[in-house]
Amino acid sequence: MRTILFDFGNVLAFFDHQRAVAKLAAFTPLPPHELTLALYGGVLEEDYECGRLSTAEYIRLASRDGQLTCSPAEFEAAFVDIFTRNDAVCDLIPKLKPKYRLVLASNTNDAHYRKYSEQFADVLKHFDARCPSHHARSRKPHPEYFAYCQRHTAHQPIECIFVDDMPSNLEAAKKHGWQAVLYRPGEDLASKLREVGVEIG
Repeated sequence: MRTILFDFGNVLAFFDHQRAVAKLAAFTPLPPHELTLALYGGVLEEDYECGRLSTAEYIRLASRDGQLTCSPAEFEAAFVDIFTRNDAVCDLIPKLKPKYRLVLASNTNDAHYRKYSEQFADVLKHFDARCPSHHARSRKPHPEYFAYCQRHTAHQPIECIFVDDMPSNLEAAKKHGWQAVLYRPGEDLASKLREVGVEIG
């Protein structure tokens, strides 16, 4: 193995959309479950994560669908405040950096990416490349996304290993030619990586 690709959400950090929903609920007559669907369900979220909508466009449309009366700035402040650090995985990253090329492979939108790039700058500085889906204009598990990431690995698919928390994404990665490791919060990722030949310094 020469390149290790990491998902972000529920691997490097945890996220909870309901934190945003709870803050935005004060600005809408909709119940929380309907607001959740307006913000995160269907085509709107996919278009934003695939870079087909700007942040301003997403906020306008999500505010319309969610019947929100808050300002765009209030919306974005609540929308991005969802991440908490996963120390167990973050602490592994600098130990892997001397030997491996590290690539971020994350389904994410512009607002979330800007937020966590700042919030987790101490971890992400070790990555050689970042491939958020809104830059790739495609997202996991679509083949086009993995092809985009491949161009940033600097190595052949057989030399790459991918860590993600979603089995469907890992199956797609295997079809692309990568090795894959399923990670679930609370598991010992270091042991799982060692099992597939990764050396942790």
